This record gives sequence, structure tokens and C-alpha cells, in this order.
Amino acid sequence: MSIVVTGATGHLGRHVVEQLLEKVPAEQITAVVRDEHKAADFAARGVRTALADYNAPETFEGLFAAGDKVLLISGNEFDKGRVGQHQVVIDAAKAAGVALLAYTSAPGSLTAALADDHRATEEVLLASGLPYTLLRNGWYHENYTENLAPVLEHHALVHAAGGGRLSSASRADYAAAAVAVLTGEGHENATYELGGDEAWGFAEFAAELSRQTGEEIVYDAVSVEAVTGILTGAGLPGPLAAILAGVDASIEKGELEISSGDLSRLTGRPTTPLAEAITAALKG
Repeated sequence: MSIVVTGATGHLGRHVVEQLLEKVPAEQITAVVRDEHKAADFAARGVRTALADYNAPETFEGLFAAGDKVLLISGNEFDKGRVGQHQVVIDAAKAAGVALLAYTSAPGSLTAALADDHRATEEVLLASGLPYTLLRNGWYHENYTENLAPVLEHHALVHAAGGGRLSSASRADYAAAAVAVLTGEGHENATYELGGDEAWGFAEFAAELSRQTGEEIVYDAVSVEAVTGILTGAGLPGPLAAILAGVDASIEKGELEISSGDLSRLTGRPTTPLAEAITAALKG
């Protein structure tokens, strides 16, 4: 039996593999990657690496074995038909007879276009008859803390989220939940709504940034159209900019405020506070 992680060298995948190495022998872990060079550090520690691509179904043939537990980390190629990409993995997992397929989805409350591929993938997974776990990950702290340079330069946090609040957590937190499912028992056919313990709004984010930097950072609440224009002006393709601006609209409606407590229950510890993530980002 192997624990197989797709997208293993991505932002979330790396956290998952690192935390798996703390729980199980390296030879029980398979890191599925598109570039073996990026996984050289894992291979050097005894992790099995497998070269496969969501866009090439044949590369998944024979990759899984009966009894494996698989983490399907959702693809990030919005323009390449993510549902079809995910189905490649699901079909291969079904053919092999894996024991569990866990999928990193989006909150059930999210109506933004970003959720469409996730809902469709969930339907494919449930229709497959595979034992599944839906890890409905909320928003990541890093979506905001990894790109603070323009915020600090302009002393403004610009979003179209109004006074909405969201329950974000760190990638490491969500990875810990996935590891708990992959190494634990009793998670078959379960759905977990995952989010941080403490919800926050962008005015609070701006206030915390101000406190930690000693500079006045304001929250500038603008329209969805304005955010879309800012993102396209920064070089993002129009469709992707519209998707991200749509998330702001969902935040304003409270769709990313998760109160289930599932994340801290799965990991057995409190989630990472936003203030801590900001501190780490400023030091980095």
C-alpha cells in the first residue's frame, strides 16, 4: 500500500509530502510530478517519484495499485479543462481499485465561478463508486500574504469584498488535514468543510498590517469591476481575473466564512492565526 500525492511539488503538495514524512516511512509515499527534477529532494529521502501529467491520460496507467490511498490535488490550469484532467486520475484510481481517493475541493457554500470545476469533479468522483473524502478547503492565508509588496507600496489593500469575512488558514494547516485523512481511518465517503478557526475581514487585515509595519495601511473597498480591471492591468488573463474578482463578491456574501471546526478537529490543533502568517510573510 502506498500513499500517492498528485501535484506533489506544488505549493500544497510539498507541505503534504513533508508532513507525511513525519508520519510514515518514505518508501510508502509516492510523489506524482510533471518534472522529476523538482522532486529530487524527495527522491533523495527515499520517496518514490512518478512522472505523470493530468493532460496525458496514458501516464497514469499502472501508476496506482489496489489498496493505495490517493490525494488528488486539484489542478491550477484553469484554461485546460480541469474536470477532464481530474477525471483522468479518478478513472485510473478506479481501474486500480484504490482504497481511498481524497480530493481538494472548495467550500460547499461557495457559489463563485471558481467552485464550478470543483463541484463537477465531486460529481465525477461520487459517480465513480470509489471510496472518497472531499476536503473542501477554504481560502489560504498565502493568497494574500505572499504578495504584500504592492499593498505596502501603495499603503492600501484593495478588494471588492465589502465588509465580508472569511475563515482562511495556512497551506500547512490544510496539508495537515489531508495527512490526517491519508494516514488515519474512518474517513471513507466523508465531506469536510475546512477553514480557519477565526474569521476576519479586510479592514482587520489592514489594521494588523499597520500594527506590524508601523505604517498606515487602509482597506479600499471597491467594485468587482474595479478589481477585475486592476488584475487584468497587472497582466492576468481576463477570465482568470473575473474568477478571482468573483471570489471577492463571494466573500462579501459570507460564502468563505467556515464555522464547521472540521479543520482543527482533523489536525488536532488550532489553525494558524492570520497575524502569524503576516509576521512570517514580512520576515520573508
